[in-house]
Amino acid sequence: MKQILIPILAGITLLSCKEKQAETATTATPEETTTTETKKQLPFEVNPISHATMVLQWDDTTIYVDPVGGAEAFAKYPTPDLILITDIHGDHLNIETLEGLDTSNAKIIAPKAVADKMPEAFVPQLDVLNNGDSKERFGFVVEAIPMYNLREEALKFHTKGRGNGYVIEKDDTRVYISGDTEDIPEMRNLADIDAAFVCMNLPYTMPVVSAADAVLEFAPKMIYPYHYRGTEGLSDVANFKTIVNKGNPAIEVVQLDWYGKE
Repeated sequence: MKQILIPILAGITLLSCKEKQAETATTATPEETTTTETKKQLPFEVNPISHATMVLQWDDTTIYVDPVGGAEAFAKYPTPDLILITDIHGDHLNIETLEGLDTSNAKIIAPKAVADKMPEAFVPQLDVLNNGDSKERFGFVVEAIPMYNLREEALKFHTKGRGNGYVIEKDDTRVYISGDTEDIPEMRNLADIDAAFVCMNLPYTMPVVSAADAVLEFAPKMIYPYHYRGTEGLSDVANFKTIVNKGNPAIEVVQLDWYGKE
């Protein structure tokens, strides 16, 4: 009888262990898993300010992108080490905001059209990059990527060569910031992008379908829709996510709060 009971008890114990393992395996939600993987993938924190404006905190470096909205919008963040400005329009370049910030230890990377509008006091801090140029600052290599319109009715908004998108690279992590652009060949030809910030607003840049098509071509690991407010309100970023994930489920679409409660 004992010989018969031992295998039965062993089987019950094994089944109980498997049930406990199954319960443990289902305790982490998909959202928790995604969050954990995202933190491991990206060595920086994204802080959306508004529209095209953000603060990236990467290692010990603080990067302001298109700082507008007044110095008070940045009050809770460290002073900038690096400032990237993409274009001359008011949602990217605001002299009053720059003058209100403590930029004494910062380098400012901008295209010539932006540099030409900067007060003389900022000139010693400026690194002027034309499309295709690159510069190393604070351990980061920053490359200027073209940004411009393609549609005939939109050519007046952003001419080729005036503004910059940027690819920021450090320790084999590559981040693309599109600036105001359409789905141009220079975007589609990007390679090895870990995270991308891509605009999608009409009439100034491009519709979500064009943005999604370009993203599917250069296939970043993560994509942040940003700069998606147009003259008729906010673009349909939910549809953008649907298109991207249908075409490539491996691309993680991350929607942050760029415009307050949406």
